[in-house]
Amino acid sequence: MNNSGEMPKLKIGEIEAKIPIIQGGMSVGISLSGLSSAVANEGGIGVIGAAGIGMLEPDFKKNFREANKRALRKEIRKAREMTDGIIGVNIMVALSDFDDLLIVAIEEGADLVFLGAGLPLKIPKDGLGKVVPIVSSGRAASIIFRYWSIRYGRVPDAVVVEGPLAGGHLGFKKEQIDNPKYKLEKLLLDVIEVVRKFEKKFQKKISVIAAGGIFTGGDIYSYLQMGADGVQMGTRFVATNECDASIKFKEAYIRAKKEDIIIIDSPVGLPGRAIRNKFLDDVSSGIKKPFTCPWHCLKTCNFKHSPYCIALALTNAKKGNLEDGFAFSGANAYRIDKIVSVKELIETLKEEYKLVSERAQ
Repeated sequence: MNNSGEMPKLKIGEIEAKIPIIQGGMSVGISLSGLSSAVANEGGIGVIGAAGIGMLEPDFKKNFREANKRALRKEIRKAREMTDGIIGVNIMVALSDFDDLLIVAIEEGADLVFLGAGLPLKIPKDGLGKVVPIVSSGRAASIIFRYWSIRYGRVPDAVVVEGPLAGGHLGFKKEQIDNPKYKLEKLLLDVIEVVRKFEKKFQKKISVIAAGGIFTGGDIYSYLQMGADGVQMGTRFVATNECDASIKFKEAYIRAKKEDIIIIDSPVGLPGRAIRNKFLDDVSSGIKKPFTCPWHCLKTCNFKHSPYCIALALTNAKKGNLEDGFAFSGANAYRIDKIVSVKELIETLKEEYKLVSERAQ
């Protein structure tokens, strides 16, 4: 930590970001080239969400694998045209085309690949230096690091630890979400303890990134003081001009009250955090939204027993059709009251960070 009041840089392997902020990779079209390049241009790490990325391609229903690969290539290339900053890709391990998307991200030269929703164990050797696992416990971090250590003779350069206040699908059981034992502060220390052992063994720095519920520059300062090297933020970046979602999606965040942020049972077998609306009310009251599934995009989804297609619901929401879908969000979405530019948001976070830092000193 420096004492100047300025945010420190974030180093992941050979990559160095000017500020310790990673924009969370929000899938199904929420963070594409527009948002990720804007964050990268401000010195942070911009991340494209890969899950469901091909939904906007005309042939997605007929050939979702090819549509996803093509769309991901397009978005990485577009982001590269708009920035010379750091661009990452977020891929869910639970995707049925996970391997295809990982290969595309590596081939297209993504600087980093963030892997969550499952344990990223078997990775192509040419992608090892780019992979950053996302975990929700010290135990998960330990399993990944031990496996890599034995199989590859190396370990990741960084790890993201995501707490239960995050948006979207959560790596926790419902009863753990509000349990103090699973607060991000506790999980962060657990993961740092695991990482320190492997840093010693491999004689290298392993960056630990805190994620889930981080909202202000003061929050960033607090987590860096606890030992994190950086933070990942998703929700704050939705209400920006450059976010790739529709204006109606962004307005759902601005209108949301605290009581509107709820935990849902996702069809993929995980709890998720979302903004309550009529669609979700209908689902919870037992109204089934009939659908057929020609692709089976998530390994954990049993569409025959699902009340609705989550990929379609999230795509509808991204386009602004919230009558036939809903918006995922973090626990603090209700605190957002206006849409700003990415530049303005990051300047605000820097100012808040500096103020808290100077007070502390």
